[in-house]
Amino acid sequence: LQQRRGLRLSSPAAIQVTVRDALNQALDEELERDERVFLLGEEVAQYDGAYKISRGLWKKYGDKRVIDTPISEMGFAGIAVGAAMVWLRPVCEFMTFNFSMQAIDQVINSAAKTCYMSAGSIAVPIVFRGPNGASAGVAAQHSQCFAAWYGHCPGLKVVSPWSAEDAKGLLKASIRDDNPVVVLESELLYGVPFEMSEQAQSKEFVIPIGKAKIERQGTHVTLVAHSRPVGHCLEAAAVLSKEGVECEVINLRTIRPMDIETVEASVVKTNHLVTVEGGWPQFGVGAEVCARIMEGPAFNYLDAPAVRVTGADVPMPYAKILEDNCIPQVKDIVFAVKKALNI
Repeated sequence: LQQRRGLRLSSPAAIQVTVRDALNQALDEELERDERVFLLGEEVAQYDGAYKISRGLWKKYGDKRVIDTPISEMGFAGIAVGAAMVWLRPVCEFMTFNFSMQAIDQVINSAAKTCYMSAGSIAVPIVFRGPNGASAGVAAQHSQCFAAWYGHCPGLKVVSPWSAEDAKGLLKASIRDDNPVVVLESELLYGVPFEMSEQAQSKEFVIPIGKAKIERQGTHVTLVAHSRPVGHCLEAAAVLSKEGVECEVINLRTIRPMDIETVEASVVKTNHLVTVEGGWPQFGVGAEVCARIMEGPAFNYLDAPAVRVTGADVPMPYAKILEDNCIPQVKDIVFAVKKALNI
C-alpha cells in the first residue's frame, strides 16, 4: 500500500545518520585510509571541533594529524596550501565560511591558480570545508552563502551537500581529489538525521563530484536547489502534489562543475524551471542555472520564463522575524511554482 502511494520505503539495512556524524565518518575513514590526510583549523583537536564534526579524531590520530591552529585564517590556510603543494592532503576547516574572507587570497590566488600557472606540474590537493550560509540569529557577518563566490573561480571545485549521504560521499571524494575543493556545509543541517543506505555505510563510498541527483520525480515543473533548500523544495513538492502539481526536485550537490545536463533533461520533460537558493539574487547560482538553460537546447522546451527563489537582497538582519523573511521558505517556493505554471 505504501509503495502504491509512492512513499519511499526504508531498506532493511539502512540506518539513520545525522549530517554531523556522516562528516565525522568521512574524516575518520580518510584519515585512516591515507596517512597524508590531516585536519587543521580552530578548535578541531582538543575541543572536538566547534560543531563536533571532528569529535574523537584528535584522540585517535594525535597532534600531527589533527591540529589546533591560532585564530588566523590567512595563516593556517596558507600553511595548508603549502602542505598540499608538497603532496600532503590537508583538510582546512573554517569555523564558518564567512571567515574564509580572511584567507581568500590563499584559496583563490594560491590554491585555485597554481596548477594552471605551473602548467600542471604542481597540484594542490586540498579541501576547504565548514558551515556556509545562514544559521540562526547570527546576523549579517555570519550568514552569507559563498556558493556563487567560489563557484565563480576556475581552478576550484565546489560542492554543497544536503543529506547525510551527500555529506559523506562528497567529502570523501573531495579529500581524494587532486584539485582544491571547497565543501560548503549547512550548520542548520548538522543535527538533522537522514536515511543512509547500506552502500553509503561502506568505507569506499564516494559520490562523484559534478553529478546532480533527482530527489523526487515529477512532470509539471523542475525545482533546482542545493544544500538546505533541497529539503524546502521537497516539502513544497509534497504540498503542491495535493493540488495536482508534480514537481521534479533536483539536488545539485556540486556547484562547480555544474551538472547542467541533468537539469536540461528535466526541463525538457517538465517545460518549467524554478531555482531555489539561500544566497543573494544578483549573480547567484540560480542565475547561472537559468543562463545555462537559456543558452542550451532545453530553452526551446520552456513554456514560461524560469523563476528564481533566493535570499533577500540585504545583509542578514538579526531579528528572527526579519531573518525568516530573508530566507526562502516553503511558501515562497509554492508561490514561485504557481507563478511559473500561471495558476
